[in-house]
Amino acid sequence: MDSNEVNKLLGGFLGTCFIVFSIGLVSDGLFASPAPEKPGFAIEAQEPTEGGPAAPAAAEKPIADLLASASADAGAAIFKKCQACHSGEKGGPNKVGPDLWDVVDRPVAEHEGFAYSAGMKDFSKGGQEHWTYENLNHFITSPKKFVKGTAMGFAGLPKEEDRANVIAYLRTLSDNPKPLPQPGAAADASKPTDATKPADGAAKPADGAAKPAEGTAPAKPAAPAQ
Repeated sequence: MDSNEVNKLLGGFLGTCFIVFSIGLVSDGLFASPAPEKPGFAIEAQEPTEGGPAAPAAAEKPIADLLASASADAGAAIFKKCQACHSGEKGGPNKVGPDLWDVVDRPVAEHEGFAYSAGMKDFSKGGQEHWTYENLNHFITSPKKFVKGTAMGFAGLPKEEDRANVIAYLRTLSDNPKPLPQPGAAADASKPTDATKPADGAAKPADGAAKPAEGTAPAKPAAPAQ
């Protein structure tokens, strides 16, 4: 190989390197994206403090207070969602769930002709547990959380007003609707009533009752036996 061929090869190699290097510089200049001096916005996330107190949950209103302003008519509209599984007529048929006529204060898992789940039977305690207003409220909130093992697939009513309206409607499904609980009865149970308060002046002795008669000396203590 003579020197001319060597020079051609070296020249071609150097030319190729120069072209590749030039393309790299041009590409960097066209597609470069310099970082801004200040970000458009900053996302700050506050880490929870370990062992810190949890946020307090909102206190639920007692069902007695909710029923005081509940609407049975509104509950009837909501109950239409339940009619696919429950009837509400007197002597009505059992469907996927039992008939709900006269359900308020009825013994749990005791409706005739319906095959209850094992979880509902356990909760019933042999019929000792009743569908009180309080139990109905908790069960309608989340059936599977309140009665473990229940076969009821309904997710529940998260709004307390809806639950109160439905329970107010269920109360009307009876020949003798059960009395509504008194609002605030549970909160006032620990407060003393007038019957427990001492009568005015009962603790005060009558005038002169504890005073010795004037002019009489106090009685002397008895002498010890010899």
